[in-house]
Amino acid sequence: MKKNIAVLFLLGALALSGSQLFAKGKSDGSNTLTIGATPVPHAELLGLVGEDLKAQGIELKIVEYNDYVQPNEALLAGDLDANFFQHIPYVGTRDTWQANIVSAFGVHVEPFGLYSNKYKNPADLPSGAVIAIPNDPTNGGRALLLLQTNGLITLKAGAGITATPQDIASNPKNFRFTELEAAQLPRALADVDAATINGNYALEAGLNPVRDSLIIEGADSPYVNILAVKKGNENDPKIQALKKALLTQKVKDYILSHYDGGVVAVF
Repeated sequence: MKKNIAVLFLLGALALSGSQLFAKGKSDGSNTLTIGATPVPHAELLGLVGEDLKAQGIELKIVEYNDYVQPNEALLAGDLDANFFQHIPYVGTRDTWQANIVSAFGVHVEPFGLYSNKYKNPADLPSGAVIAIPNDPTNGGRALLLLQTNGLITLKAGAGITATPQDIASNPKNFRFTELEAAQLPRALADVDAATINGNYALEAGLNPVRDSLIIEGADSPYVNILAVKKGNENDPKIQALKKALLTQKVKDYILSHYDGGVVAVF
């Protein structure tokens, strides 16, 4: 009997030891900060601060995406701690995102531009020209607002950031619009007369928004790219550590020297 009790005691001790080891492993894992990002410039900027976070005991893991939907779905599913690719107007395009995703801090603006392989000036766009715009609500509206600001079209009164081609009130040159996924727009340049392209996808395609665009947003654009988190996680210590590491002169200098105005820091 004493032998059996001793065996049971030993098994219990081993079980407790195993659970403690498991708990310790989970605690260690919590020091990983997993961020979803589009490659340029978001993942590049995050890559600058990996060693800074490591010095604080935080392992930065960057997961790259080439679309604008998966990073938010992964964030809501708990597969990411945060993502870095979008602006607040885009968060508002889906009720589930708007209800559960918030900005931890803003980093930069990627000026949105109109590009063409065929024409060097917006005035040269011919009657009936085909212009490609993003097919997601806020970036499509952003494209139309850019064209309106530069006198190419006029939108109906009240049409805002979610404007669509159906909201066009005046179209003097009878431009035709084709809506494509944002990531596809640089490749579409060969098949259309012009395309409005997000700054990050323009940069990935080797286009410089300042030098190569026919028209471009000003640096005062309201479309600030944010570090997005699930609501309630804005003050998580790891997120605050990333904020402190990212909003620095080092990162600002990198932006100034690498993107030739195609990315504009807001800090």
